[in-house]
Amino acid sequence: MSDEEKVSVTVLLSGGRLSLELMAEVHRVAARYGLGIYLTTLQNVRLYNIPKSKAEAVKQELAAAGAEFKAPGKFPLPRVCIGEDACNLGLIDTMCLSEKIVGRFHDKQHTKAKFKIAVAGCQLCCSSPKTTDIGVVATRDGYELYAGGKGGPFPKTGRRIGQKLTEDQVVEMIEALVSFHDHKTLKKQRMYKLLSDPEFPYPEL
Repeated sequence: MSDEEKVSVTVLLSGGRLSLELMAEVHRVAARYGLGIYLTTLQNVRLYNIPKSKAEAVKQELAAAGAEFKAPGKFPLPRVCIGEDACNLGLIDTMCLSEKIVGRFHDKQHTKAKFKIAVAGCQLCCSSPKTTDIGVVATRDGYELYAGGKGGPFPKTGRRIGQKLTEDQVVEMIEALVSFHDHKTLKKQRMYKLLSDPEFPYPEL
């Protein structure tokens, strides 16, 4: 067995959706190079055990099929539930809202780590928005917005900072939170650490 350093490549999947074409290419590349495939908790696909000398070739082959890759400074894709498209409890098209959020930051050159976004199509919160840095929950009376949630060994429920919001208001508030996080963060920082900052833009509701 080669002792060459092994690396991984993460393919970003908007809304956790994997097209049949990209799925076939991921399978082909993994089989060709003898790689492992892992479905991440952020709804992306990671190819691992890649010999470092082959990593660029792997990325080029996947990129030719339309793949985009995780990289420092990229705006985080929201983790979403399946939504009304395939769940009878879903109140919204979660994919549509996710794309609207990402679209607002399309021209952003660099986003400071380390925060995540989650969107839930109902109050069951299957995508864990209340324990995510920025969480969106659809209700029958509009959207609720949470900030500062976290998982890990010491989980925290986020602070509710918005309720009965429109979709446009949700996106505007997320933009303000991201701007605040960028302004207050040197390198990387979780949102919960900023909740006590006197300049935090929204009170708890």
